[in-house]
Amino acid sequence: MAWKVRGMTYVLQQLINGVALGFVYALIALGYTMVYGIVRLINFAHGDVFMVGAFLGFFVLRALGGVALTGVSWLDGLILFILALLGAMIGCTVLNVTIERIAYKPLRNAPRIAALITAIGVSLFLEYGTSLKFVFGPNYITYPTPLPSVTWNLAGLRISMIQVVIAVVALLLLLTLNYIVRYTKIGKAMRATAFDRDAARLMGIDVDLTISFTFGLGAALAGAGGVLYATAYPRIYTFMGIIPGLKAFTAAVLGGIGSLPGAFVGSLIMGVAEVGAKSVYSTLADGVAFLILIVVLLVKPAGLFGRHEVEKV
Repeated sequence: MAWKVRGMTYVLQQLINGVALGFVYALIALGYTMVYGIVRLINFAHGDVFMVGAFLGFFVLRALGGVALTGVSWLDGLILFILALLGAMIGCTVLNVTIERIAYKPLRNAPRIAALITAIGVSLFLEYGTSLKFVFGPNYITYPTPLPSVTWNLAGLRISMIQVVIAVVALLLLLTLNYIVRYTKIGKAMRATAFDRDAARLMGIDVDLTISFTFGLGAALAGAGGVLYATAYPRIYTFMGIIPGLKAFTAAVLGGIGSLPGAFVGSLIMGVAEVGAKSVYSTLADGVAFLILIVVLLVKPAGLFGRHEVEKV
């Protein structure tokens, strides 16, 4: 009986860890799925925007509190964390809107393969460009965590303050996104543009502005995700966005690319699967995540929440 209790406690602990990671993936995956839903573009540079968000948060913390944040009160630490979060969100928004205007907008009516190759090129440019010594540098950087290292023990389950903050911030951002998409004027414009871009133009919607707003909104979420990820795993470098970006994209496809609820559910599945696999055998973590995607797509090619679309030839 004692073994069963310890086993169940261990499973629940890994479930909590996986959900916390899944929330971070969700902030990245929603950017993928929103952009794809409107312009049918897989923005492979989105993972690198996530990386830039982590670095922007680092520079905000360094400017405000220094690199060594030990001894900071929990209130001061929370304020520093919020400022880093806002700085990363604003910086990533500006960056992604600029990328959209310079790299993607001229290819709006070009074949999809051209935009896809451009997205890969932008991704490589961000990775190698930021690794220059006068930008972010090529070395690993220890991320200063402004939040106090507090852990609560509830019935044998260990829950850290960082996990709680990740869950709260992610849920607030996801609820805000849901409100924007469903109940605001720009949200209605986003849904109309995603449904039929030409018809949206005929109805007086500024499609170019709507697309830029979508890129900016997705980047803000990715920037927040970068700060949350770096707070939980305090080591950043310029290629850190590759694997989380691929996993978030996989989560978006798993849930049904173009579906916001699908991206959220797919991210939670991805986070739990990764942590569960890592707890059994660490080298399986990345492989299991993509194996789940293959199985789901074989059974339901459109994803869990996706719908089959009929295209005219």
